[in-house]
Amino acid sequence: MRLDFTNERVLAVVAHPDDAELLCAGTLARAKSDGAAIGIAVLCNGDGGQPHKPIRNLAAVRRREMDAAARLLGAELFCGNISDGTLADDRPTRLLLTEIYRRFRPSLILAHSLADYHTDHRVAGVLAEVASWFCASRGQKTKSAPLPASPVLWWMDTVNMSGFEPGFYVDVSGFMSLKEKMLACHRSQMARSADSSFSPLLDLMRLQARARGTQAGVAAAEAFRAHHAFKRARAW
Repeated sequence: MRLDFTNERVLAVVAHPDDAELLCAGTLARAKSDGAAIGIAVLCNGDGGQPHKPIRNLAAVRRREMDAAARLLGAELFCGNISDGTLADDRPTRLLLTEIYRRFRPSLILAHSLADYHTDHRVAGVLAEVASWFCASRGQKTKSAPLPASPVLWWMDTVNMSGFEPGFYVDVSGFMSLKEKMLACHRSQMARSADSSFSPLLDLMRLQARARGTQAGVAAAEAFRAHHAFKRARAW
């Protein structure tokens, strides 16, 4: 079976500026190559990820880095501008993401697993799921018009694959070079690779892609599970 993203509109909802590169950029790139419209919604501004030598105006630096990465991918970028560690499942943030959905009008959402290690990741996953039905509800008011139907939602793999049982894999073997170039845009994060409390991101991304690829019989893969909630499941 081969997934075909032709005519889809695929939006990744992630917590931090480099999360898409680690977990779903290959799938976004593959969708783009099929002719899909692709977008990335980054809810937090990355201001909490300081390297050993602190960077002034880190949020602005990380905004420029994610802009550069999104341009490489050809993705529309949406920013929540919320400080790291303060992301919450509250009504204002639900409506903020609902408005992003209504502006981009996705047919497919890629979201953090609710079992991921980082609090911001887990909250981002909850918000992505809530907004997936808010966006089609006429009772939830934002500036833009509701979608005619809720988008499909796929849960992404966790960072380092901890506690995640894949439901299916997307072959991203032909897009690893692009993933690496996108990750290289995040220089402020790459500068943290020597920090003992932080994982070298490039090694982490390569190892995870290879491990999931080995499980799926390809060179490199990204893993997902479909969200099967009532009214949000679809046949393919």
